[in-house]
Amino acid sequence: MTTASSLSLPRWVLRSRAVKPLLFVLCLLPFAGLFWRGWTNDLGPNPEQTVIWTTGLWALRLLLITLSVTPLRKLTGWAELARFRRMFGLFVFFYALLHFTAWLGLVNGFSVDMALRDVVKHPFVLAGMTALLLMTPLALTSTNGMIRRLGARRWQALHRLVYLVGVVAVFHFWWGKLAKNNTASPTVYALILALLLGLRLWWAWRAAQVRHAQLHRAQLHRARASDDQSNDPTGKQVGNQVGKQVTNQGKSRSLA
Repeated sequence: MTTASSLSLPRWVLRSRAVKPLLFVLCLLPFAGLFWRGWTNDLGPNPEQTVIWTTGLWALRLLLITLSVTPLRKLTGWAELARFRRMFGLFVFFYALLHFTAWLGLVNGFSVDMALRDVVKHPFVLAGMTALLLMTPLALTSTNGMIRRLGARRWQALHRLVYLVGVVAVFHFWWGKLAKNNTASPTVYALILALLLGLRLWWAWRAAQVRHAQLHRAQLHRARASDDQSNDPTGKQVGNQVGKQVTNQGKSRSLA
């Protein structure tokens, strides 16, 4: 049985029951801070844009944190990190939904007609809506019950959409900043995303190489075994001799 004394300090901390509630509170802090700033009239000269940009940025940051769980788990061996991934992913959807709701309500007054005009005027909004649309089935199927209903293989295939969500979300951010000729920050996020996806591609390629090598060795082993059987006259002679002995014994017994 594994005890706390036999674990490294980070793994022992990650296994603590207090860590998940603490991370939950930390993920809520941006929302709480935004709420407090709104309550105290401290959202700046353009409060609508402050709410929209803050919720959008935290959706993107938490998305990158979610995507970093698997690489960190593989690089460090801290399997305990996996238990936080679902919570991070749901907070991504939470902030993305707040981001969309703020845009639809504060900017367009929940008017579909005004929203469509804004999409035509600012096409990058369409990219953000696409990312939210892709995230929706991931959030709805995040429960253990949905994993059982879909089956592990189909569930994993569906949740690979998160990689596309990351690309579309970063593009949405970059395109929005491009209009203001300020792409330095989106470039940093794009590089982080490229690193996280690049690591996954590298590991997938290496795993494919290992599988190919194992398959090749198995084929060679079967081919050599087949050649040994076909090119073993001694084995055939021994078999024939044994067969003759059995036949002769049978004849002698029948005569007796």
